[in-house]
Amino acid sequence: MAYVLVPHLDPDHASLLTEILQRVTTMPVIEAQDQLVVEPDRVYVIAPNRDMAIFHGSLQLSVPNEPRGQRMPIDAFLRSLAEDRQESAVGVILSGTGTDGTLGLRAILGAGGLTLVQDPASARYDGMPSSAVRAGYATHVTAADKMPETLLTGARVLASPAVIPAEPKAESGMRRILMQLRSATGNDFSLYKKSTIGRRIQRRMSQHCIDDTEVYARYLRENPDEVHALFRELLINVTSFFRDTEAFSVLKSEILPQLCQDKPDDYVFRVWVAGCATGEESYSIAILLRELMDASHQNFKVQIYSTDLDEDAIAIARAGFYPPNITQDVTEERLRRFFTKEDSGYRIRKEIREMVVFAIQNVIKDPPFTKLDLLCCRNLMIYLEPELQNRLIPVFNFALRPGGVLFLSPSESIGNHTELFSSLNRKCKFYRARHDTSTAGGIVSTPPVIWSAASGGKAPEDVTRRSTATNLADMTQRVLLQFFAPAAVVTDLKGNTLFVHGETGKYLRPAPGQASLNVIEMAREGLELELRAAIHAAASEGVLTLNRQIQVKTNGGFSTVGLSVRPLPGPDRDKLLLVSFQDIAGPAAKPKRSRAAKPAELGRIQELEHDLAYLKESHQAAIEEQQATNEEIKSTNEELQSTNEELQSTNEELETSKEELQSVNEELITVNSELQRKIEQLASMQNDMKNLLDNINIGIVFLDQHLSIRSFTREAVRIYRLADSDVGRPLADIRPVVAGEDLLVAAQSVLDSLIPYECAMRIDGGTWMLARIQPYRTLENLIDGVVLTFTDITERIKAVANRDALMLAEGIVATLREPLVVLDGALQVITVSAAFYREFQVTPEETLGHKIYELGNHQWDIPALRSLLENILAEAKSFDAYVVEHDFPDIGHRRILLNARRIVGRIGEPQMILLSMEINPS
Repeated sequence: MAYVLVPHLDPDHASLLTEILQRVTTMPVIEAQDQLVVEPDRVYVIAPNRDMAIFHGSLQLSVPNEPRGQRMPIDAFLRSLAEDRQESAVGVILSGTGTDGTLGLRAILGAGGLTLVQDPASARYDGMPSSAVRAGYATHVTAADKMPETLLTGARVLASPAVIPAEPKAESGMRRILMQLRSATGNDFSLYKKSTIGRRIQRRMSQHCIDDTEVYARYLRENPDEVHALFRELLINVTSFFRDTEAFSVLKSEILPQLCQDKPDDYVFRVWVAGCATGEESYSIAILLRELMDASHQNFKVQIYSTDLDEDAIAIARAGFYPPNITQDVTEERLRRFFTKEDSGYRIRKEIREMVVFAIQNVIKDPPFTKLDLLCCRNLMIYLEPELQNRLIPVFNFALRPGGVLFLSPSESIGNHTELFSSLNRKCKFYRARHDTSTAGGIVSTPPVIWSAASGGKAPEDVTRRSTATNLADMTQRVLLQFFAPAAVVTDLKGNTLFVHGETGKYLRPAPGQASLNVIEMAREGLELELRAAIHAAASEGVLTLNRQIQVKTNGGFSTVGLSVRPLPGPDRDKLLLVSFQDIAGPAAKPKRSRAAKPAELGRIQELEHDLAYLKESHQAAIEEQQATNEEIKSTNEELQSTNEELQSTNEELETSKEELQSVNEELITVNSELQRKIEQLASMQNDMKNLLDNINIGIVFLDQHLSIRSFTREAVRIYRLADSDVGRPLADIRPVVAGEDLLVAAQSVLDSLIPYECAMRIDGGTWMLARIQPYRTLENLIDGVVLTFTDITERIKAVANRDALMLAEGIVATLREPLVVLDGALQVITVSAAFYREFQVTPEETLGHKIYELGNHQWDIPALRSLLENILAEAKSFDAYVVEHDFPDIGHRRILLNARRIVGRIGEPQMILLSMEINPS
């Protein structure tokens, strides 16, 4: 397996996530790059400010088009993963805010892959996990530390063969599973593709740790809830708004304008969306038709029949409520125009919702809708075996009007049925229905779907005979309904139309004003009162109205109509009504002899006519008052709706701000973790730097461009009397210890010329310091001040001075012929002349490094000489021609004239005493 991480990163900062993850895994962790081929046992991390997809195993990176706070990078990648890897895709949702990732898991689940979601209770931020769990797109919900075991188990299932092995036991177990599905749900999956069915059954088996199909069949029999769970697993509910953008663009620009051209206002444009899932595709077509009618100023009626096997999916479609992630598929203009923003998503507006009717239907065995202008069946037949596909194509041809259009997915086609359809767009799979004599009987000769195990041991002739009988029965029922069943409508308890059968134009017509589908408001003159009373009686008391004869005004005259209103039987008997209309032929008028009416009769007739006219006027006035009241209520309702829309708009802005804040919060959390790591590194570096500066005993002062103090080390106080409060003050305000050295002038010169400066300074106590001034450079090589360093060089100065003095003394001594002794400050002999060795008969070993009083046998330990030398050292005096007479043990009595001088070094300390001698023998 390869691992791709798509966290919400701050687009303006580099990410340290790659480095952080590399510390806890031996697999290589790589920041994703464009066109990078994905390899197993590697971790790929999305780069900041990039959208990522996968195509043929290579990562595709692009710059996002959406603004911050509206991006859904996880949904985008998981969708591409589902399309690219199909059943080998695995989606994992971990802690995070918002709803990003929910639609991506839906795509992976529909492709047959595996979806894992962190248990919201264990997540630090439960927004994303909770959204995926509520939507029902998680095959496993578990804590993060439990996911590896689940992932490995699921990977073994994904890697296993997609088709159940052709063993008698395995085939028998599969057959038993399909039979239980048919018995429990009424739907037969035997002619679905074996690879798809086998993979999804195996996935359910792995969740229960079952390996044998026979065992799983028994488990289904003992656990009815698992049958329904498996049924939902086998249904393919993957769709999205305007799925396949190019195909919907062709539908809007080419197909629909041709189909809707020159349609009158009373025309009913009929669409069937087979396998509608949760309704996104149906609403997409409704939105396109609404946009087309607005652009062409047409106002015909649109009826979109959307059907699917999945009752749960139909319930979602009827609600018309979708998560915020649809912003990836729906433009901002369409969101504003056709959707209402609510707390946790978007709800389709009423004008679009009323165009679509949702129903549960099995397209394989249930009768199709007929007289369709457009039939949309996308990504349904790809899951069916070719035999079943060949049976459905003629059914679709029968359902379409002549010239109607069949809309398939890019992976589907009409197969060999070219005589039934002509191609309009091969790439986007649009086909026009042909209804000529050669294809008229196609639907009749097509056998219906027969469950593979139903025939058992029966002969093929029996199956064929029963197929033909069933087909004739269906055809007979359709013909009888078409020619003998009365025109009828199915309504709710308020009279709102839900389904129309037959031609109802003689009895119902669009009411003036705002469009309405209520049959009471649409009733023609003479029918409204009786229809209102009949619907009220059926809705409130369950009373049937059967064949009530009413005079209805049609085509300028009155005709007799039989009205019937029945509550529909079945589970929804209290919710639906069947209203039917049937023309009644009046008896032939027989000639009658005229008879003069009596005056009393004429008076009574006039009185009754007067009363009838009064009642009609009163009734009409009451109706007008009621209508006026209704108009006022409608007006008030419109004002409330307007206020509600304003509130919803405000709420939408707040929700958008909330989403942006959530996204920014996630980015801040990521940046904060990275900054925390940097802070720790900086703290460690600062500790190292502090210990380094404290131990090198160098005074350092950092100055900015205005020669103000940035910081300093403790050794710098030997030159400037600095305190911690001086940081930020100009260095010119601090008086240096050394007078005469203008370091500020030198610092300004270095700042201007960038040429380093160096000088030696002597401070109090005889200490020498080396001052250096250099430019302060940033990591970007910018000059941002200067650095002053002060190094103690006293010992070095002393060493140099001693070396120079010694060399000088040795040079002088070597040139003299008289005895000469060079002493240091402690009266130790540094060097002597050769004449001294010769005259006093001593060796260098006995002389050099010894005090003068210790030379020989202490022969120079003369009190007078000691007093003179110590005075010279202490009082800086010299003496000349001082006479010393002394008896030397080895050479005898001598009279010596001494001359002494003190030589002072550069560092101000006595360094040498030169003692010259003139020797007289007597």
